[in-house]
Amino acid sequence: MSTSADERLHWWSARDLAAAIARRDLSAREVMQAHLDRIEEVNGRINAVVSQLPASSALALADEADEAVARGDDLGPLHGLPTAVKDLMEVRGFPTTHGSAAHRFAEPATADCVLAARLRRSGAVIIGKTNTPEHGLGTLTFNPVFGTTVTPWDERRHAGGSSGGAAAALAAGMLPIADGSDSGGSLRYPAAFCNVVGLRPTPGTVPTGRRGDGWSPHGVLGPMARSSSDAGLLLSAISGIDSGWPQCWVEDPVGFAGLDEVDLRGVRLAWSSDAGGLEVDPEVRAVHAAARTALAAAGATIVDAEPDFSRADAAWEAIEMFEFYLGGHAAVDLDPTGYREDYLRNVEQGRRTTAAELAEALSLRTELFRRTAGLLEEHDALVLPAAPVPPPAKALEWVPEVAGVSYDRYFRWQRMANRITVTEHPALVTPGGFTAAGLPVGLQVVGRYRGDRALLGLGTAIEAALGHTKRRPQL
Repeated sequence: MSTSADERLHWWSARDLAAAIARRDLSAREVMQAHLDRIEEVNGRINAVVSQLPASSALALADEADEAVARGDDLGPLHGLPTAVKDLMEVRGFPTTHGSAAHRFAEPATADCVLAARLRRSGAVIIGKTNTPEHGLGTLTFNPVFGTTVTPWDERRHAGGSSGGAAAALAAGMLPIADGSDSGGSLRYPAAFCNVVGLRPTPGTVPTGRRGDGWSPHGVLGPMARSSSDAGLLLSAISGIDSGWPQCWVEDPVGFAGLDEVDLRGVRLAWSSDAGGLEVDPEVRAVHAAARTALAAAGATIVDAEPDFSRADAAWEAIEMFEFYLGGHAAVDLDPTGYREDYLRNVEQGRRTTAAELAEALSLRTELFRRTAGLLEEHDALVLPAAPVPPPAKALEWVPEVAGVSYDRYFRWQRMANRITVTEHPALVTPGGFTAAGLPVGLQVVGRYRGDRALLGLGTAIEAALGHTKRRPQL
């Protein structure tokens, strides 16, 4: 068992909790009660878990999990672990508000999405939803339904988004595992701002459950946890072939639960300080440089290199806006009332996308994939900052300026993530260090296409070398 016996139960790793429940060293009820107590203790300040089950109902589900252990049933990898699902996903018995005033009074769903069904099948106990910005728009979590989610490291600052509720809940000890989604940093920015781990996997690793175009690799679902090891455990439960989703490629998801040990002395890392010249806050640069020094001291071979990111921003924007149109125009055309102005603007921009513009963007995406694949033939991973700034002030709706450069749209400051999105390679964000004020900064580690398992193993080695995953916020 890797967790200290005197550590409070809500800080135990997901692996240790699941193993202890399976051995009957702990009951699922004990684990549930510890996390319910923690939610009661801190959620009022962090605002991460929403639409929560009553405690009596959550404990009854935990009792059912204990009964399964007592019967000797075959147990899934997440058996007895409490979790909550991002409020963009359909979960039986819970409303899906999408963080939008237009869906404020949504009725509880009558069926699970693919992800929620896989969580339940793996033994996880879903106790609520996690907060998100409207329709996942942007990389800061605020909405008119549930309000703003803040990072447990400084309650005056954002937790990131759009999987901000998931990241903050993990960082505060409210949940041991959580899911997220990502097209422009929605897993990666909140992981960086909350000192947790988020994996944007290779497209098709996790069935998206998306309506409409099931072929697009742009938006993906992925695991979040407090370590790469726990992220691998969660990925083993939610990945795998599904006949309804044509991109699925993982034939043996169990492999993610057992990561190979990686010796950094045999690892070659390409290092980018700014993803092709993007603006980066000096404090982030300093933490990023310190991480490089520490990894080199641990034996990694590090060289300055990055793929050519030329025209990546235009490609991402054209595809992203078209995706907003694809997913949102039917509802907006029916009644635009209650939607955030940025959301409506995105849908309309996507509506105006021409065939020529989309064709150019898709061709660029293929070229960016090839550039990145070529770089990673010679290196085990590409490392760059996860976000260009530390967690921003709670009052902001988006970051309008970085290092003296101003932006005119909410997604301009997301380009550290957007440029990686259009390479379609898996990207892991893991804790990289802290600013002088104690604010978390993440590393973004890009691995080979369909090399997600190796990437998680590398993440575990980086976490062992840097040591930041063990640090807890002082709530």
